[in-house]
Amino acid sequence: MQPIKNRANPGDDDTLGGGMPSASVAMPKTGNWFKRLLAFTGPGYMVAVGYMDPGNWATDIAGGSQFGYMLLSVILLSNLMAILLQALSARLGIVTGWDLARACRERYSRPVCIALWLACETAIIACDLAEVIGTAIALNLLFGIPLVWGAVLSAIDVFLILLLMGKGFRALEAFVIALLLIIFGCFAIQMVLARPDLAELFAGFIPKAEVVTNPAALYLAIGIIGATVMPHNLYLHSSIVQTRAYPRTDEGRRIGLRWAVTDSSIALTLALFVNAAILITAATVFHKAGKTDVVEIEQAYHLLSPMLGVGVASMLFAVALLASGINSTVTATLAGQIVMEGFLRMKLPGWVRRLLTRGLAIIPVIVVTSLYGAQGTAKLLVLSQVILSMQLPFAIVPLVRFVSDRQLMGSFVTGRVLTTTAWAIALLIIGLNVVLLTNTFMD
Repeated sequence: MQPIKNRANPGDDDTLGGGMPSASVAMPKTGNWFKRLLAFTGPGYMVAVGYMDPGNWATDIAGGSQFGYMLLSVILLSNLMAILLQALSARLGIVTGWDLARACRERYSRPVCIALWLACETAIIACDLAEVIGTAIALNLLFGIPLVWGAVLSAIDVFLILLLMGKGFRALEAFVIALLLIIFGCFAIQMVLARPDLAELFAGFIPKAEVVTNPAALYLAIGIIGATVMPHNLYLHSSIVQTRAYPRTDEGRRIGLRWAVTDSSIALTLALFVNAAILITAATVFHKAGKTDVVEIEQAYHLLSPMLGVGVASMLFAVALLASGINSTVTATLAGQIVMEGFLRMKLPGWVRRLLTRGLAIIPVIVVTSLYGAQGTAKLLVLSQVILSMQLPFAIVPLVRFVSDRQLMGSFVTGRVLTTTAWAIALLIIGLNVVLLTNTFMD
């Protein structure tokens, strides 16, 4: 890496990637713990969206229907790894004043930056592909809209994003949090309706050897872990934490980092609940009844109400899916703008960037759905997760290198234990993704 003479000073620029104003959200200097946390609440929830997007649903449903509660331990492990990696992303942004994309631009050569940018753009398009499919499926289940037209209608969210951004970043955060609460509420009700056996449920969080010895369980476990960390989330988090007006001093950065980690840890715990709830619902409703072949979102929707004996169950499932799809498109768009500006210093109007990304995602969905119907869409959803897996190393490796670089991070450099843990997690996720990718192509 090429050294730099001085560490960046956060707040040097008036705007961050995506047109967000730097230090625009005031931080109270006094007040109780909850009031100060509330001021910082937002970035973590924007990031948590990626951990419960439609791309994760099929894996959680398949895991619960085939193996009951056993893979809850894998969901817990993957969530703990995500908490650490997002904390490192926040650390980079708060300490250097750069998002991950700009840090790459400052420390790597132009050809390397172009390669990393292309990899990240591919990941964002793949992520958007999953959101288009999830939104189209939800519209079809709720309103009977054909999948093709549901995919086309998903492009309308560009106007929603522009409206929210025009009202300020806090309005965008509030919208995301509101949809997250809808998702949380829907699955909380599902859990109550399903009435899982609590003893068996909590036992599922204890790792079992069968997860490794059973090839089918191992494959699903790899899928859960491999699809947990979205590459664009690491770029997104390192930027949006800088919207908070913490003092741009070493002490102020320590305060900002503490609140940022608290915010993201609480938000990712919410994501843990949602992912676990999807698996628990599938385990309680399908696995216990012997329906171990439920692997697709549409299957789960059509079976929930009849098997639970409650008509509202399937509707709640579809509402949560729609909220998840809409929410994920908001954060993916913002991440795309941050990545493009960070790597290339190229700024596009928000609506242009949104239509470009969404257009590239909609086209394959329309083509595949027209030719192969819902089954082809389900396979395309799996393919999008494989593409995301392929791009993950290109985000994790630079992040861990940067936060462990004393020249860049100064006194905020990660210690030996944290650095070793971060590299171990990075290598584990990359290794599992390689296995997942290999197995997918072999299948």
